[in-house]
Amino acid sequence: METAFSYTELDDGAIKGPLRRPKNSAIHAGAGSIHDQETAQKLGFRGGTVAGSLHMEQFPPLLIETLGSEWLDTGNMSLYFRYATTDDEPVQACVQRPTETQGDRQISIWMDDPDEHRICDGTASVGAPDLNSAVRKRLENIPEADDLRILANVEVGRDGPVVPTRVTQEGLDRRLGVITESLAAYTDASIYGHKIMTPALQVQAMRPGEAALLPRDGNFGVGLFGAIELQAVKGPALVEYDYETCAKVLAVGETPKTEFFYYESQLLDPRSGNLIMSMIMMIRFMKASSRLWQD
Repeated sequence: METAFSYTELDDGAIKGPLRRPKNSAIHAGAGSIHDQETAQKLGFRGGTVAGSLHMEQFPPLLIETLGSEWLDTGNMSLYFRYATTDDEPVQACVQRPTETQGDRQISIWMDDPDEHRICDGTASVGAPDLNSAVRKRLENIPEADDLRILANVEVGRDGPVVPTRVTQEGLDRRLGVITESLAAYTDASIYGHKIMTPALQVQAMRPGEAALLPRDGNFGVGLFGAIELQAVKGPALVEYDYETCAKVLAVGETPKTEFFYYESQLLDPRSGNLIMSMIMMIRFMKASSRLWQD
């Protein structure tokens, strides 16, 4: 679905994208999923939630405008998710233009709804991998957990195996059917020799290694994305291309309502041996949904 992109210049040097209405594309995932209406409402949400990875798809046109087209090749987008939205609720993405003194070209990015709820916020950059991104800074300040039940057996530093991964044209077509912001490179293979993945598909491509780090069973309850960072190194990631991916646990923690863990995943090109992208993912598990917290 092609969308007409425009942006508004704000007084503080930021630009704001159009008001968009992301679809909860997993609304029919069924009971036990945070995207399911009844499951989410039982946990105190207004309805089945829109995945944070789908919100990320509103940012690329703004980031190309502010950081240049090379953002697709070596760009970073690092977001912490604060307020869950439901199907078709309006949101707007904003990015701060870089100043001349920003040598690393890191900028602030955020998304709000018309009621001024902050949906997510973080940083973006272009060039060398950003070691001071919003999500990496959060990783520096995770207190030791006092009572882990859901994630008691998840060990920091655990590595998973290298597994194959591929995003198909069919998968791209499904995303383009509901995407909030499209780019020419998603549909025109002549730009990079292949069509490229949208941010949500990049996340999909780098999640297969997660299963080895966290084998799911009936005790885990309901999970949802808490933070995602996507870092292109020798990007962009291509559709209909055979990659490999692997993952490693970075941190484990808890809040009064959740247990969470961070892991880093890599997208590797087995033909060249190059690292194409990396991802840092934080997944929250709702204590109220796990039998391990039913005292």
